Amino acid sequence: MTVVDRFIKYVKFDTESDTETGITPSTSGQMVLARELEKELREIGLEDITLDDNAYLMATLPANTEKKVPTIGFIAHLDTSPDLTGKNVNPRIVKNYDGKDIILNKDTNVVLSPSDFPEMLAYIGQDLIVTDGNTLLGADDKAGIAEIITAIKYLKDHPEIKHGKIRIGFNPDEEIGLGAHKFDVAKFGCEWAYTMDGGPIGELEYENFNAAGVKINIQGRSVHPGYAKNKMTNALIIANKLISLLPANERPEHTTGYEGFFHLTNISGTVDSATIGYIIRDHNRELFENRKKQMLKVVDFINQLYPDSTTVEIRDQYYNMREKVEPVKHIVDIAFEAMEAVGVTPIVKPIRGGTDGAQLSFKGLPCPNIFAGGHNFHGRYEFVPVQSMEKAVEVIVKIAEKVAN
Repeated sequence: MTVVDRFIKYVKFDTESDTETGITPSTSGQMVLARELEKELREIGLEDITLDDNAYLMATLPANTEKKVPTIGFIAHLDTSPDLTGKNVNPRIVKNYDGKDIILNKDTNVVLSPSDFPEMLAYIGQDLIVTDGNTLLGADDKAGIAEIITAIKYLKDHPEIKHGKIRIGFNPDEEIGLGAHKFDVAKFGCEWAYTMDGGPIGELEYENFNAAGVKINIQGRSVHPGYAKNKMTNALIIANKLISLLPANERPEHTTGYEGFFHLTNISGTVDSATIGYIIRDHNRELFENRKKQMLKVVDFINQLYPDSTTVEIRDQYYNMREKVEPVKHIVDIAFEAMEAVGVTPIVKPIRGGTDGAQLSFKGLPCPNIFAGGHNFHGRYEFVPVQSMEKAVEVIVKIAEKVAN
């Protein structure tokens, strides 16, 4: 089975995570996929395969060398983003891409165009896996899962490539910031690991955002509009006022590189009550803490205008892994050299997001992030070049080989 075969198989499992269930995994489909992967790993012949009640799946490829070699790991996540449905994913392979528009869905006029996504032009002549315009694709992170399993199978079938003990781990709920919360680092038993959860080919990341989630509740007062004068307090008006008080130029659509942001993720409600969701992101820890303080000040000001109307909960999600990875920077260097060895130009850059590796690094498992190959994650315009996934497989194999040498 090729990496493409595996990927096409995995994306058809509905594993969209859910912030509201309060359980792990947050959705049952993630466990369904985990059980299928467990079966596949047993068929390959891996050892120490465990799947716990929270859908954390781990397995071992034993060392095939007498040398003392560090135990390393490769990790990917089972879930897809709740930003767009992952149900009934219907992928299509566009062979030998010609650089023109790709019609994803003729009926709804969904077009993947290089005029909107110029990075497509870098893949002329390659094969692109795209959506049917109704769902996301799920390359984040089922491409990573497919790449890891394909690479491990290759290593098992080619004992002439010497390697140490390799652990693989697949976990739930990364997309809602909970992927590493119940990840048993001691049980995993690695000196370091790599998440295969990056974007385009060549990405190598060991810096990420500091991250927090924000939930704001607003209590209004609903009164019949015909008799509302000096009585009604409209929670939706308060919500809009609050949103307007945060800097408009510090939203995701206006920032890049190391610039942080406030991102409005959801708003719902009625005249009587409303709820607002935000995420706060910044690479710099001091600026991150200042953003949280700024959010609290905005809520305080709203309560001055509308007394006792608004409450806020801010929950830290993860921190910048750089401070944990830099002291063992050789693990980044190994991945860098592995990419070069298989003809991939490394692109070392900060993640404008987060991975499970960030939380795992703070739990004692340094964990840089390597490309999985996809573009435009979390939406209907998502695509992944086949050749990028194939190169990711080669990078995993080469890392294993380099660590042994």
